[in-house]
Amino acid sequence: MKSDITFSRRAILKWSGTAAGTVLVCGVALPNFGIGTAWATSLGEGDVAILNYAYALEQLEAAFYTKVTDHPFSGITKNETETFVEIRDHEEAHKSFLKKALGDHAIPEIEVDFSQVDFKQRSSVLATADSFENLGIAAFNGAGPLLSNADYLAAAGTIVSVEARHAAMIAALLHGPSATSAGKGHVSEKGLDGTMPPTAVLAKAKPFIKTALTAPSLK
Repeated sequence: MKSDITFSRRAILKWSGTAAGTVLVCGVALPNFGIGTAWATSLGEGDVAILNYAYALEQLEAAFYTKVTDHPFSGITKNETETFVEIRDHEEAHKSFLKKALGDHAIPEIEVDFSQVDFKQRSSVLATADSFENLGIAAFNGAGPLLSNADYLAAAGTIVSVEARHAAMIAALLHGPSATSAGKGHVSEKGLDGTMPPTAVLAKAKPFIKTALTAPSLK
């Protein structure tokens, strides 16, 4: 593969179309926080670092929803199961998409830590899902301006919009199908969604990721 990643707009649109059956959610990653860089995995530089950042977040969310579907909490409903399966499949699709786009530049699979989540309790699972979804939205909104390749930015836009769909799906499970609080605490009085720089996202994601990641170029 070439040292510089090439990603055509046609490829983006083709992927978006084939993923139509997959809404998406994105979510979380982290660089190196107080951990020696000798054992850390580098996300790379420039656009590669941003794509690996997104790839790490997708790995985290895919792992979370896989755990939820493999070990459903007591009393889970058919609607809840179908929601988690749909989101899981979207996350897996986005993970595969980013890995393929990165090629030889892709970081290895990260090691996750869900010890803070009680997968037997509906409230713990939904609270974590809600947190991941909204963090993912803020992560993509914050990373977008850092991308220099317009095609990558277009791809990120198709991902963050699905993240928002996921956040609404989780909000409906939390508050009921007629919930009006999907954006509460995340949408500003100007009607703009939250945004967060990579370092802030990574700090929030740190408790859930064991793999030490480093990305000096991400601020």
